[in-house]
Amino acid sequence: MSRKTLVFVTGNQNKLKEVVAILGDSFPWKVESRNIDLPEFQGEPDEISREKCKVAAEKIQGPVIVEDTCLGFNAFGGLPGPYIKWFLKKIGPEGLHCMLTDWEDKSAFALCTFAFSSGIKDEPILLFRGKTPGKIVEPRGPRNFGWDPCFQPDGFDQTYAEMAAEVKNSISHRGKALAVLKEHFTSLTNDGQSTNKKTKTDS
Repeated sequence: MSRKTLVFVTGNQNKLKEVVAILGDSFPWKVESRNIDLPEFQGEPDEISREKCKVAAEKIQGPVIVEDTCLGFNAFGGLPGPYIKWFLKKIGPEGLHCMLTDWEDKSAFALCTFAFSSGIKDEPILLFRGKTPGKIVEPRGPRNFGWDPCFQPDGFDQTYAEMAAEVKNSISHRGKALAVLKEHFTSLTNDGQSTNKKTKTDS
């Protein structure tokens, strides 16, 4: 029996590879990527995730997941947050580190939210969250994955960029969010019933 297909909206093949690796072979859906343009919504992470997923579902016309990633500086009240993509594009990992030069508090958090839509009208959008605390440091490691070089998770002396993939995936914000997502879909396969919860979090 063939597995159902779940479309992950991304044009980033590194991100797709990471998601597929974290979900593993036991995940009951086949994950494929589609690179489609989605509006850049503003607001709180949950609100942004839901709106992006609604648009994606309309375009895909089937089961879909979208991801929203935040990097928040505690000294800045959680900013850049969902706008980290634009900060990174303009100033890079070095610039992110320099933003906190005059601040004693270098603590930060990485937050990942996956939003799922079945593609069926009026069915609720489910959110799956993962959060990893850490701090912003001078960039170290390869520069092939966003702000990974300047984020050092608590309890480790390596940045995300310096970690082996399996180590990063086991503790990262994305890994935690996908673990909750995987648990949800595996439970559906096992018992055929959906949980009533619309939002799930692992922090």
